[in-house]
Amino acid sequence: MVEMHPTLRRLATPKYPIRHAHISLVPLPAQPLMAPPMSELSSTTSALDRRLLNPRRRLRPMGVPAPRRPAAALATDLAPRPVATWARRFQRTLLWSDSVIVTVAIAISLLTRFGLSRGEMAIADVFQRYSLVGALIDVAWLGMLAAFRTRTVRTLGVGFTEYKGIVSSSLFTFGILAIIFLVFQVDMARGFFMAALPAGLLALLLDRWLWRRWLNHMRAAGHYLARAIVVGDPSDVDYVVRQIDKKSGAAYKVIGLAVPEGGGIHVSFAKDPVPVIANLGNVAQAVRSTNADTVIVAGEPHDRENFIRDLGWELEGLGAELVVASSLTNVAGPRIHFRPVEGLPLMHVELPNYDGGKHLLKRALDVSLASIALLALIPVFIIVAVAIRRDSAGPVLFRQERVGRNGATFRMFKFRSMVCTAEADLLDLLDQNEASGLLFKMKNDPRITRVGRVLRRFSIDELPQFWNVLVGDMSLVGPRPPLQTEVQGYERHVHRRLYIKPGLTGMWQVNGRSDLSWEESVRLDLYYVENWSITGDLIILWRTFRVLVAPVGAY
Repeated sequence: MVEMHPTLRRLATPKYPIRHAHISLVPLPAQPLMAPPMSELSSTTSALDRRLLNPRRRLRPMGVPAPRRPAAALATDLAPRPVATWARRFQRTLLWSDSVIVTVAIAISLLTRFGLSRGEMAIADVFQRYSLVGALIDVAWLGMLAAFRTRTVRTLGVGFTEYKGIVSSSLFTFGILAIIFLVFQVDMARGFFMAALPAGLLALLLDRWLWRRWLNHMRAAGHYLARAIVVGDPSDVDYVVRQIDKKSGAAYKVIGLAVPEGGGIHVSFAKDPVPVIANLGNVAQAVRSTNADTVIVAGEPHDRENFIRDLGWELEGLGAELVVASSLTNVAGPRIHFRPVEGLPLMHVELPNYDGGKHLLKRALDVSLASIALLALIPVFIIVAVAIRRDSAGPVLFRQERVGRNGATFRMFKFRSMVCTAEADLLDLLDQNEASGLLFKMKNDPRITRVGRVLRRFSIDELPQFWNVLVGDMSLVGPRPPLQTEVQGYERHVHRRLYIKPGLTGMWQVNGRSDLSWEESVRLDLYYVENWSITGDLIILWRTFRVLVAPVGAY
């Protein structure tokens, strides 16, 4: 029997287990780090042997132990993990783009503050006097964008983290600068901030949005995707692969599966069958043979204690990222926090809060935007009212009882888009229902008028609901307002839709509208009820405008 070298034995048996600091929660539709795999294991092992067993190595005095280096550090030395070439190029492009935007914003702000307000000063004189201050602000802003990790690969193309980082870093930069200017009495703070911060911030957000559209377009065409192996029990693997396949911005291409021996599974990704290329014991070999960039663990397999920890050790130095798919599929990232207790990484999930300051802020946003919309849309209301009256007999507005927060009923307003006998005619059309669950939908509903079809296509018939928002019956963003007959047929968990006010728009509006199944509509509404945020509401409102321009599922 060959005895293991003592140094190798220490490396193979780490003193400390995986701790909280080693764990990061990575949502599935995130952009992973990618790197080429390590070269042949045999050559690396022989190189390791030569380093450890070389008799010419410097010896330490007796009793002075050599410093212990974790296996991960040694693997990093032997096989560095650079980000994929395309990702490095993309990050450099974003850096140049950010630099140009920040520099131009600062230059324009300096001219606005000093050049335009003091006509006698030439442009060259402005830059000569304030070039050093402008350069320091430029470096500070770009430094904060980097410090807040706004260009990290994991956040590019998906989620709100990238945008939040840009906003937070910009506000933090100008907050620090404001304090410095105040302390040192620099006479440029107010006018400069009023020009530089909004101009630079909006330009950065617009620029990142444009780059994100380009990146997602390339991913939809099959480019810039990380090659992933999904590991776990067959049922978990099947679920994770289907979820990734549904997400256009998931950034992963599933190239293989690893399931327990004897576990049969048939899964397709992008309409192509995905082969089983490994069992749970040889995932590392599969990574080497396929040049995989990511290993996604779809839940810890049964009867495999410490599987994730052991798999992480096996993947050290191979250049592949380890991602664990959380089973908390309907819990948003901001509600999840890790909390270490005696070395045990506990996942803390914040319970939903249906009252408090955040809801007051949401109400303030509703009142302000609804008031502005009602005033701005008066000409549109007049034109639509005339068109409806000329098209068919009946009132301009359609009033219907809907169920709001906590089951309270209210009268919801819409522009009439159907004939006056629509509710009575519904009984004759029930057998032609094309929707699932409790909803009634027909793509070619004969009750819809000619003008009503146009109104429905662009959701113009919903505009009177701004009044419902203003008086407090509804919110700008929320679940779909249900009918009383629908609520009577709710299952127990579906009643959670009534925990907050229904919305003029919502996740259902920007994710398919009438094309959604009943189950998918309920899932989206429940997700929103428990995970909504002001930032998320603003993004949904923005996406709603995009849907109105290019309607999908509206009939």
